[in-house]
Amino acid sequence: MLSMSVSDFMLTMGIALLVAGLVFLGIGCFVLVKKILGRELQTIADQTSKLAQKGLTEDVTGLVGNARSLIDSLNSLIKTQAGVGVMLLLLGILLLGGAYALVLQIR
Repeated sequence: MLSMSVSDFMLTMGIALLVAGLVFLGIGCFVLVKKILGRELQTIADQTSKLAQKGLTEDVTGLVGNARSLIDSLNSLIKTQAGVGVMLLLLGILLLGGAYALVLQIR
């Protein structure tokens, strides 16, 4: 049977929090970088604006309304993805801080 002292257990928990914090920090950075480098969303937004301009010149109001709702959906998608990335970064920083505080308690 494995017996651990209190300080060994706290060190193990600190290491686990450190690893989890680094993982969340890495995933958050990846999500934000992926958002910046995502060319698909930019292509869709460009095509939608061209579609809206064509709808205005040809006086097709339904087409313009649908294009506008598509642009609004793209904007909310981008905001949501950025929010997820920032939340993961903050969670990673909190876990790293918790690991540091836990390791400081070891005597």
